[in-house]
Amino acid sequence: MQATHAAAARPDVGAGKLVKVFVFAALCVLVAELIGIVNVPMGGTYKVVLLPLLWALLIAAAWGVASPALPGPVKVSTDLQAISAAVLQPALLLFVAKLGVLVGGNLPKILGAGWALVFQEFGHFFGTMVFGLPVALLLGIKREAIGATFSVGREPSLAIIGEKYGMASPEGRGVLAEYMTGTIFGAVFIAIFAGLVSSLNIFNPLALAMGAGVGSGSMMAAASGAIAAQQTPEVAKDVAAFAAASNLITTTIGTYFTLFLSLPFTVWAYGKLEPILGRGREVKMAAVDAQVSHEPGVKLSFVELLVVWVVSGAMSLIGNYIVYKTVPDASVIAGLAIMIGAVLAGYAIYRLTRGIVPAVVWVSAVAMALTYPGMPYAADIAALTGKINFLAMTAPMLAFAGLSIAKDVPVFKSLGWRIVLVSLMANAGTFLGAAIIAQFFMHVPA
Repeated sequence: MQATHAAAARPDVGAGKLVKVFVFAALCVLVAELIGIVNVPMGGTYKVVLLPLLWALLIAAAWGVASPALPGPVKVSTDLQAISAAVLQPALLLFVAKLGVLVGGNLPKILGAGWALVFQEFGHFFGTMVFGLPVALLLGIKREAIGATFSVGREPSLAIIGEKYGMASPEGRGVLAEYMTGTIFGAVFIAIFAGLVSSLNIFNPLALAMGAGVGSGSMMAAASGAIAAQQTPEVAKDVAAFAAASNLITTTIGTYFTLFLSLPFTVWAYGKLEPILGRGREVKMAAVDAQVSHEPGVKLSFVELLVVWVVSGAMSLIGNYIVYKTVPDASVIAGLAIMIGAVLAGYAIYRLTRGIVPAVVWVSAVAMALTYPGMPYAADIAALTGKINFLAMTAPMLAFAGLSIAKDVPVFKSLGWRIVLVSLMANAGTFLGAAIIAQFFMHVPA
């Protein structure tokens, strides 16, 4: 929720601009849901499943990138892109609440997974380096490889590298490349990759679900959605629950794990492998403005946050009706209201505790408590919130992400294709590494 903090020189939100962002996002969601689910055969029984959430991201991103050539009324200005980036953060919390109510009802089953859920986290935090670092060195990338492969490069990783090396350092350019690649291509890439791996039928879908919990809400949503789309409705719910549980673990302990384990290990591995794989290979990486990743965000008031949660929830009902044929009647609206209530309660605790623990943790905890077996009305709450498919709730979130991308494209171009390829390898590694370890320890919960 850093985007809600005040800072100097932030773009003014304004009701008109906020409404415009909502309208643009809603149009992207509507078109995406009308396109629907597309299966792309890859030969034999293999296929890639392209979901509405991907269409929403791609349509919104294309709209933003094409904006300079569009007339004023439909132009996604820099201010609107910044507002979209800020709106994405609270929109994620509503999605987290949906995952929380799924996890709560499935906690006995999740706990039944045993050590798989614990040890798969090592795959998340070392898989990036194992898959990405050798490729980086073979491509002639030097210390940028450390920043690009020690993690999936979300905001905590930027902070770690920025403090230890500085963002103008090679390591800083590397982590910024990973951050930019994840922002622009991460959800699309991981959805296609996860869908293809799932179609191989060599992994337990729950092991793949744990692999999807990479610590990024949008990437987790995209990967788990691609996996769930190839399962039965009952297994699909379990996939969402396991992915959410894994993502929560990754989010809560990730900063400490990357700081004290994966970063030192990547530095050590670089020292050992670089003389072997990188000898005689060196390319100069383009310098990157270190301030880009720290540009001031947009301050959203509490009323604006509430509007974001309500509007995002309302937009999710579009796909819930078009794709999943659920009419938005009183029971569906009641389920949405419960999830918004969980967000409000979790966010209130977050503010009262002065942000010591991330808001996502509190929202998840509140939502899980609502549907945990044995809690009053848990079954009723699960039934009401279950009327909204979790995949339908991802499209609005990714539409906001897509509308915010255009402002980062110039920086992304300056990073070069080699380090982008390395970043994609790191993203694949964190997913596949965790899935392999989870598969080894996995037994199907009763």
